[in-house]
Amino acid sequence: MEIDFSPAGNIVHSPKGYRAYVPNPLPPVINWDNKLAGALARANFLLGKLAREGSRLPNPHLLMRPFITREAVLSSRIEGTMASIGQVLAHSVGITTQQHPGDLQEVQNYITALDIGLKRLQEIPLSLRLIKEIHEQLMQGVRGAHATPGEFRRSQNWIGSPGSTLNTATFVPPPVDYLMDCLSDFEKFLHNRQLPSLIHIALCHYQFEAIHPFLDGNGRVGRLLISLLLVEQELLPAPLLYLSAFFEATRDEYYRQLLSVSTKGTWHDWLMYFLQGVGLQAEDVLMRAERINTLLLAWKLQMVGSSASVALDIIDQCAVNPYLTISSIAKQLNVAYSTAQRGVRKLEAAGIIKQVGNGKRDKVYCAIALLAILEEPTNITTAL
Repeated sequence: MEIDFSPAGNIVHSPKGYRAYVPNPLPPVINWDNKLAGALARANFLLGKLAREGSRLPNPHLLMRPFITREAVLSSRIEGTMASIGQVLAHSVGITTQQHPGDLQEVQNYITALDIGLKRLQEIPLSLRLIKEIHEQLMQGVRGAHATPGEFRRSQNWIGSPGSTLNTATFVPPPVDYLMDCLSDFEKFLHNRQLPSLIHIALCHYQFEAIHPFLDGNGRVGRLLISLLLVEQELLPAPLLYLSAFFEATRDEYYRQLLSVSTKGTWHDWLMYFLQGVGLQAEDVLMRAERINTLLLAWKLQMVGSSASVALDIIDQCAVNPYLTISSIAKQLNVAYSTAQRGVRKLEAAGIIKQVGNGKRDKVYCAIALLAILEEPTNITTAL
């Protein structure tokens, strides 16, 4: 194959007529100017604040679940899934929604893949082996499941608008003959700790997307890697930060930044963009978590003295999932149906939860104020 040089890699000319991009091994030469150093310092400060304050929140483990759901929904939405946060939360407690089951399954797979990844990090380091395990879970029973879940591709893929071909694609990642060498270099860099952690993670995310080692699911796996690296490098005690909200809110800029590195070698711009996202999302998550905790505390104070003490336990369950039914509460709290029913009625009378829909049997309730905090769009006006 004929090879041309690119600022961040090589352009390989295939005998079939298309051109593919092969990224150089990491790390690249980084222009450490005051602007980048300042952005890194700010991102580290805000991430550290999230780590400290997050661990002091009254219910950090309860609050983690709805934020993981939010990340899964927004990461999947970048790939075209239409499920909302509310629909996924409702579905998880057995409530029927109008959303396509495949979309709901894709989001649930993302949540399960992250859970599996976090558990496996306690046993093995982040590696190609773990990446394949995550991909296998991500693609179970959903569109793309035909694309060899858990296996690196054995054929050429490409990125482009619907109907594009290898010759008209926006981006063509490394040919199969180059793939394993690229992945081997990538795995070595995963364990490299010479650079500041956030810079390392930003480079890893770009490189994974540039290599695009699977036939499908690369975007979601690449965003999962960010969460896993933040925990593995002990920047956060738990997966509290999720960049998919930032990437989804700035989707065109996200893709432009990735492509610009490959075509122009604009590492500095990519790192600035990534660090802005870290800072913004650290502030966003902390703000939402504090608002949720304030709301939960106010509700509990409102219910002090209530004859239905189970109502306080139901409020804690609302932090995990704002949607509930009497049956789901009875099961989650391991109480009698009549006990759960008394608690639900107390909360409904206090205006904390409200029936949604017109069902007469096994009515569906929602803590609407809490759901609104989770579904509120990310504010990016100060970021870009």
